[in-house]
Amino acid sequence: MEIFTTNNVWMMICTALVFFMHLGFAFLEIGLTRQKNTINILFKNIFIITVGLLLYCLVGFNLMYPGFESGDIGLFGFAGFGLDAPMVDGALDLAYNEGYTYWTDFLFQGMFAATAATIVSGAVAERMKIGPFMVFTIIYVGLIYPIAGSWKWGEGFLHTMETPFYDFAGSTLVHSVGGWAALVAVCLLGSRIGKFKDGKLQAIPGHNIPLATAGVIILWLGWFGFNGGSVLSADPSLTSLTLVTTCLAAAAGGVVSALVSFTRYKNLDLTMFLNGILGGLVGITAGANQMSPTDAILIGAIAGAIIVFAVSLIDRLKLDDPVGAIAVHLVCGIWGTLAVGIFGNLASGAQFLSQLIGVVSYAAICLVSSFLIIFIMKKTVGIRVSEREELEGLDAHEHGMEAYPDFRLNEH
Repeated sequence: MEIFTTNNVWMMICTALVFFMHLGFAFLEIGLTRQKNTINILFKNIFIITVGLLLYCLVGFNLMYPGFESGDIGLFGFAGFGLDAPMVDGALDLAYNEGYTYWTDFLFQGMFAATAATIVSGAVAERMKIGPFMVFTIIYVGLIYPIAGSWKWGEGFLHTMETPFYDFAGSTLVHSVGGWAALVAVCLLGSRIGKFKDGKLQAIPGHNIPLATAGVIILWLGWFGFNGGSVLSADPSLTSLTLVTTCLAAAAGGVVSALVSFTRYKNLDLTMFLNGILGGLVGITAGANQMSPTDAILIGAIAGAIIVFAVSLIDRLKLDDPVGAIAVHLVCGIWGTLAVGIFGNLASGAQFLSQLIGVVSYAAICLVSSFLIIFIMKKTVGIRVSEREELEGLDAHEHGMEAYPDFRLNEH
């Protein structure tokens, strides 16, 4: 019982850390965008976590962990609405899991569910209508994420392959799931006014880089819960190794991203440094418990270099991603997933092939589903604010308030 209690308390602490990450996402997004859209971004982030938890309670948890038969793709294994904790003689059945209770399991997994939509929020910042974004969040978090998650974490077909697909804490299941949707949304929305002038890239600086920096540090801290909790116990050796690899990958990603950026552009870009840290964190997430410290540094370093080139490629494709969400979460998510087959305890040709199958499978469901949701709304209710609303700011037009009413900047 003492071991069970220790495991359960550790899982609850990690749940709190993952919850804290939502503040980090909010700070990062508002810091890298303009002052006139701050309320809009904060509203979206609060909507995501509140509605996401309710949806995961009512539908998502049972859809993601339905106990379906081997090979089921998770479409017809729904176990019913709402939470139904296992009981024995009127008390909570502690045999539900050897490491934690049913309630802890739900809350920890629920914190992950909301993250996918948060990734999309940053990519579509400053020009997407709040109503369509809310509808997208409800469908994507309530339905698509749990179905996709069941393929691996619900022991669906990717888990039951001869060489099982491996994603320890969500490089693909969380980050790429959000990243694919972000890519689709950015393509269908178009770029912000002034981002590309006469075909040339124009920088639109964020209004509070110190706040963005604080957001990244908060996210780094929260990642200790994101990856550490994914051990699903307080096992001393596994949790400590996981925290070490997580931290080293983040550090390597930041340093290499800053160095590569300086080599290419001859300036020490803080925002690239910050995104390099996040890229390292996303990259290690798929195999954090399977890597040595040296493996983690290599994975993070490669992710940091990837960030610089991915951001450049996205700009050349004239895709407007204000916070670098696609480069960080999608591109580094893919890298981290494939890295499981290259580095660490599971490295092999068979594992790499399984990882590739997983990446393609999630790309298919996420691209198709997000395109259908957003394209239908684009053709019916519209997804983009008017030119006047965009120029004057979403805060004033969609919320009727300002984030800093006593401190105004001249923005164009």
